[in-house]
Amino acid sequence: MARTPFIAGNWKLNLTVSEGVALAKGLVGALKPGVEVAVCPTFLALYPVAQAVAGSALGVGGQNCYWEEKGAFTGEASASFLKDAGAKYVILGHSERRQYFGETDATINKRLKAVLAQGLVPILCIGETLAERDGGLLQQVLKTQIEGSLAGFTAAQLETLVVAYEPVWAIGTGRTASSAQAQEAHAFVRSVLRGVVGDLADRVRIQYGGSVKADNAKELLSQPDIDGALVGGASLKLADFSAIIAAA
Repeated sequence: MARTPFIAGNWKLNLTVSEGVALAKGLVGALKPGVEVAVCPTFLALYPVAQAVAGSALGVGGQNCYWEEKGAFTGEASASFLKDAGAKYVILGHSERRQYFGETDATINKRLKAVLAQGLVPILCIGETLAERDGGLLQQVLKTQIEGSLAGFTAAQLETLVVAYEPVWAIGTGRTASSAQAQEAHAFVRSVLRGVVGDLADRVRIQYGGSVKADNAKELLSQPDIDGALVGGASLKLADFSAIIAAA
């Protein structure tokens, strides 16, 4: 079935407020009909970027959120805070959050609940390390991450779910999964989703993330189960990100 391509830029810990606003304004002119596009700035830049592109089709998202609404949680931002700042999307479970900040499927599950309660669109990140892939654990890892992150949710609750498959070994390394490798993983992810949410799996958009660039985007996005991209480094440059949008 037809799924609207979705390209999201994860700016990570990059771009000052002024730099982010300038890039976002430039991206408004690069939007294409039939392609959903969002950028995910730092917490500090989220509100100014959202204000700068208000009224346009460019969406804005957070890179993470905490599961509690408010309280004594120094350094955290809740889903309601992100929504109030202008966010529509929230990235959850990025491999860097798992690697550096102790994220687990259980904590991601709690964050997902908070995000959905605020009516925000979750971008759930999953993916295997090189050691896991080489060890033949690709499917086991992906299945465990999907089922753990989505435990306790019904298909009706997950209508807006977006999944981003990111082979960890291809993030920021310059290495990219071949289009065949990426499609194989995406097809498997969709099969696991079918076991969790039934027919909704055919409507869930699955992005590919892992050194997506202007020169490989078209081939990756042409695969039947690849519905977009979660873009890191290439989303920081107007020309590169615009080319990826055009490829979609």
